[in-house]
Amino acid sequence: MAAVLAEAARRRTFAIISHPDAGKTTLTEKFLLYAGAIQQAGAVQSRKAERATTSDWLELEQQRGISVTSAVARFEHDGYVLNLLDTPGHRDFSEDTYRVLSGVDAAVMVIDAARGVEPQTEKLYAVCRARGTPVITFVNKMDRPSPEPLEILDDLEATLGLVGQPVTWPIKPQGKFEGVVDRRDGRAYRFLANTPGGARVAQEDEGTVAGVPTEVREEVELLDAIGADVDVEEFLAGTSTPVFFGSALSNFGVRLLLDAVVALAPSPSAREDLVGAHRPVEAPFSGLVFKVQANLDPRHRDRLAFVRVCSGRFERGTSLTCARTGKRITAKYAHAVFGRDRETVDEAFPGDVIGLVNATDLRAGDTLHTDDAPVTFPPIPTFTPEHFATAHPADRSRVKQFRRGVAQLDEEGVVQVLRHDDLGDQAPIWAAVGQLQFDVASWRMANEFGAPVRLEGTRFEVARATDEDGATALETMRDVEVYRRESGAPMALFRSRYVAERIARDHPELTLDTLVLS
Repeated sequence: MAAVLAEAARRRTFAIISHPDAGKTTLTEKFLLYAGAIQQAGAVQSRKAERATTSDWLELEQQRGISVTSAVARFEHDGYVLNLLDTPGHRDFSEDTYRVLSGVDAAVMVIDAARGVEPQTEKLYAVCRARGTPVITFVNKMDRPSPEPLEILDDLEATLGLVGQPVTWPIKPQGKFEGVVDRRDGRAYRFLANTPGGARVAQEDEGTVAGVPTEVREEVELLDAIGADVDVEEFLAGTSTPVFFGSALSNFGVRLLLDAVVALAPSPSAREDLVGAHRPVEAPFSGLVFKVQANLDPRHRDRLAFVRVCSGRFERGTSLTCARTGKRITAKYAHAVFGRDRETVDEAFPGDVIGLVNATDLRAGDTLHTDDAPVTFPPIPTFTPEHFATAHPADRSRVKQFRRGVAQLDEEGVVQVLRHDDLGDQAPIWAAVGQLQFDVASWRMANEFGAPVRLEGTRFEVARATDEDGATALETMRDVEVYRRESGAPMALFRSRYVAERIARDHPELTLDTLVLS
């Protein structure tokens, strides 16, 4: 028990969230670079980039220069073990981000200095707020034209209701970014020059605040006078956020941010179960499956269930029980995953993320526990879809591969697959939050399962989760049909938003939810 508590205390498990193009993936790479986990960082800028980033492993991501899957990386920094979950930045993949945030204890929110708080940032922060996840803010791209830092803090509070408490302050006289002042000790870190060859990597020249321009020194003195310091209790309560300024691309301010993750982000703590009790970290092993991913290694057609260790010590070869099915699995093949790279894990502690190989019966939201200490954690909600298409195999001779691929994508949550009781597998509907999910699903069907698909539009525009009573009532109404998820849970599909709103207004007794509990 003492060993588990000690190991949990040195874990930090966090995600990075942002609007697309705010610099999230670049920051991820620089974290790994600082920690020595990689030797070269490659920023994602376009499909023509000479090398893809380490965390963007899917070929489609490398072609498009975006993150559409969630990578997991484990590395050490100053004696602490950091588990970093790099979430998709594209808005179409907010479902995947929601699942990933169920497995972390804190988040780093990246904001483009020039653009401020953007819509996807706002949506992702709402998920953090709903989950009680504390947030550290990194104001990125300070080496580009941007508003005054006080304006950025005002935007943060006005848009998110989150009080920004600056830990570092930019040295940017006349709009030229020169470095930052660390308000905690008064040290100034200056951006000296680019390294030979033109690589934009900052050299941090450490000095004191006395040497910075007068206007910057006066701003720092004002912040000190009004007490704009980090309040740890407010941060953990989610009412304030420590703020750091810098540039991920030029590698400036990143080390101070990484140090802050260790110093400020909470270590794993007791997790609430389905009945409202709390599972202590020192209790026997339990874990939450927050993501399932197939074909990380296309040569082996493997299937990996990502498990956040919630309590106890995980040991490879242990017999575990899935709370949903009651089935036992032997965790013989457990890996730490870093992009496509992986290594065998013999043990893991609260906060760690392990990948169970070919655990075919596991789904996102499943709880795993030892036989002698059962527990069930709450399911992970997903959003009701907003885009719909009927999927057909483009080649009728590949129907078997088509069905296998569709089932796999459904289990992973790449798309939600809906079936009608009268049609079965003949014409499944793919449902998604964003259109790009269809592109990824189609690409994977063709390239991973050898089953190209043909998508046809549907007459549906809105979906709502319902129950069996609601399904029975809705089946008698016009302009609405009831389909079912793989679990059997009913989903009402409406011809238009107007129809959905009218039925909800006329029949308040019906269950019509925008979140789906899988």
